[in-house]
Amino acid sequence: MDKKIIEDTILDFKNKSNKDLEYTLKGLGLEFEETKKLIIKLSKHLDNVESNYNKILKEYNNRTGNG
Repeated sequence: MDKKIIEDTILDFKNKSNKDLEYTLKGLGLEFEETKKLIIKLSKHLDNVESNYNKILKEYNNRTGNG
């Protein structure tokens, strides 16, 4: 996707052709889906990191009497 066309269309969409609008819609749709997948992947990763942190913290607290 040509980011320049997309950026120009976003900035001046009222004066762009239907072809440019369609191209931009497709590009933005693809970007949305890619971003959504990344957020889901990062959310799962964050949940896993938090779970591991809590397990290690609990064990550490049990060993040091802070629990």
